[in-house]
Order: sequence, then structure tokens, then C-alpha cells
Amino acid sequence: MNINEVQIRDPFVVSHNGKYYLYGSTDTDIWVEKGQGFNAYVSEDLNDWDGPFQVFIPPENYWGTRNFWAPEVHIYNGEFYMFASFIGDGYNRGTAVLKSANPLGPFLPWSEKAVTPAGHMCLDGTLYVDKNKQPWLVYCHEWVQIGDGAICALKLSSNLKSAVGEPINLFMSSSAPWGKTVFSKSNNIEGYVTDGCFLHRTKSGKLLMLWSNFTENGYCQCYAKSKSGEIDGEWEQADILFDNDGGHGMLFRDFNGKLILTLHTPNKTPNERVIFLEVEETEKGIKIIDK
Repeated sequence: MNINEVQIRDPFVVSHNGKYYLYGSTDTDIWVEKGQGFNAYVSEDLNDWDGPFQVFIPPENYWGTRNFWAPEVHIYNGEFYMFASFIGDGYNRGTAVLKSANPLGPFLPWSEKAVTPAGHMCLDGTLYVDKNKQPWLVYCHEWVQIGDGAICALKLSSNLKSAVGEPINLFMSSSAPWGKTVFSKSNNIEGYVTDGCFLHRTKSGKLLMLWSNFTENGYCQCYAKSKSGEIDGEWEQADILFDNDGGHGMLFRDFNGKLILTLHTPNKTPNERVIFLEVEETEKGIKIIDK
């Protein structure tokens, strides 16, 4: 398949053994239908892709039953861990950890339900490992519960199976001066969105965080940077990278060493498609290279 033929939200790319593995929210209608699982695609050039390959099928009686969202796959201690968000009857939306020995799965439940706080509506968890090799889950505390969405961080056990201690708030969505409120009819609330956090350390040592919210132009890709260079901040909002109804991005290096931003656009089902944009690191942070 050509990449333009793939309907996918929340793209996440892993470069491994000469191939690119693309994961994302792949159910046809992720908003309402019962969760079917997650598919992946494989490519050698980021243009033509083989697949879909079903990498996760929910086992019988799995706690998550719908809204199968934003799977990320991280290689940690030589194995593949998927961080994905679910909601289920009697459970708040949260991020759980799945595990596989192979990039194409099968991924099986690893954590006991979600590792995010049970009383919170959470989504889009990502893995960050600090300089002391302490793993963290960085995630979004959802705006539909608290009005002003938050980005939070929570220490994980060394085997990534459970949370350790209490979460810390890194920043609120309203701290971005470009942010615009949105209204949720289903939740009857207006507020500021936080979506799709992803950590990147530059070659010069800066710690950056990609995340998404809304502007006058719709869904957007922006980023923040840590003043201390550590996960606990203080975090300051840096800039908008993409402001044309697209976001939930992440960064990876292609096999030529180029830094690539991938995100989905437009932010409307079923029209979501993946794009790849070359990015360069600057003295201030990062920027998309105009071509």
C-alpha cells in the first residue's frame, strides 16, 4: 500500500533491523465501535507499506472494550513494549502496557489493567527513561475530566509492569498562549485539550516534549522544553510546529540519520492520513525543514 491509502491516527514509527514499523489507532471508527485491536505496517522507504498485520487482539474478558487509542511501541531491554489507551465498563480511560518479543507481536497484556491512576481519565501514555535509567510514564490527564488538560509524569517499576508512587503535574494545556478551547457535546464540557505527548532529547542535551492541542486552525502539533533538562521541568511552551488540523506526532531518525516528524492530518475520521516531515534541531529547539 502507498502511505496515502492507510487510514491511521496517532502514528508511531519504530526503526528496527532495516525496516520501519508503523503503529497507530487503526479501528475504522475509534470513537464508538467496540475495540478490534491494533494493526501495524512495515516499510523500507516510508512510502510503500506491507500490511496490515494485526499485532494486538484483545483477549477474552480484557478490561478494555472500546476506544483503542494511540499504541506506541518502545524497545526496552531488548523487548518490545506497547503503551496503549483503552476504556472499559467500570474503568476510566487509561494507558496499559503490553509486551512482545517481536515488533509484529503478538502483543499480550503485561500490566494489570491501566498503570495510570484509576480515578483519573488518562490517555496517550509514552515511555521516557531518564539519565539515571529510571523509566517514567508521561501521559495526558484528560481535559474532559478536569477542564484544563494536564501533562503528567509517573515513575514506573523497572520491568514497566506497574506505577511507582504518585504522579506529578508537568504543565497544563492553558499554559500554551496559542491554545483554543473546544466543546465536547458527549461530556457537556468546554476546555483545553492535551494530546499525544512524546519526549525527545536533542544532541545538545535539551529535553523537548511534543504534544497537541487546538488553535483557531484546528488540531495542531506543538512542543515544550524543559528548562532544567529533566522530566520534572520547569516546562515552558516553545512553538507550534504544524498548524493545519494535524497532530499527535512523534520523532524518529530514518536510516540516513535524518530526524523525521510523523503526525496525522486531517483530524477527521475517516480521512486521517500519515505524513512525514523532516525536522532539524536548532539552538532554540526544533523546526520543520521547508522543502
